[in-house]
Amino acid sequence: MDLGISGRVALVTGGSQGIGRAAAHRLAQEGAKVVVCARDGARLGQVAEEVRHASRGEVLPVVADVSRAEDIQSLVRTAVERWGKVDILVNNAGTSAAGPFEQVSDKDWAADLDLKLLAAVRCTRAVLPYMKAQRWGRIINVTNLGGKAPGPRSLPTSVSRAAGIALTKALSKEYAEHNILVNTVCIGLIKSGQHERRYERARQRDASLTIEGFYAEMARGRVPLGRVGEAEEAGDVIAFLASERASYLTGTAINIDGGTSAVV
Repeated sequence: MDLGISGRVALVTGGSQGIGRAAAHRLAQEGAKVVVCARDGARLGQVAEEVRHASRGEVLPVVADVSRAEDIQSLVRTAVERWGKVDILVNNAGTSAAGPFEQVSDKDWAADLDLKLLAAVRCTRAVLPYMKAQRWGRIINVTNLGGKAPGPRSLPTSVSRAAGIALTKALSKEYAEHNILVNTVCIGLIKSGQHERRYERARQRDASLTIEGFYAEMARGRVPLGRVGEAEEAGDVIAFLASERASYLTGTAINIDGGTSAVV
């Protein structure tokens, strides 16, 4: 299926691993020019080279910390100076931060909201003038299942992700008249660098543990499909939402979770 985004300019935050990396790959394969950003310059450069090699597409790596407003301004300015516009924004940057309510400090709350909510707000604000001028835009916010159905000891992530879902719906209403579509993907258990780091810690306790066994145990009893998802599966959905084929979808929150969520 031709997604109709060849020549579009896509900006992917948190693009050095996991879902961001997979989304960058898929968008580049579809012919989009991709700007990827992350804090780790060495890893980001490797990903950019991988994407270029796999897709023969144009990829621009930009080192940026999206919790810093000035980095976001520089990021978008660099993209526009290179390619003149931004058509697609994937707000993906973020890590899981969850614990018992009484152990979450004000500093923890502020850091989480800065990274997961305000970064998306600032990135969106920065690209909107270009999308409005051309009357075409796609914004995809990466959130998670806890934003819809928070569990115990899920703070502050579940609250920041719930805010991201609310932001998605509000923006979709406000910018529909400009043909700017705003959606979110709510992520369940997906293979990631974060989980791989947990595996390495677990392997220190049990040297016989394999990564396959680690993921199988993680999914057991939790995921109806019986496995942890691949980052590429999330990347495919993100690329679809960024495409011409999704031109009548806005304000949606799509679960990518193997059937885990108790809510639709």
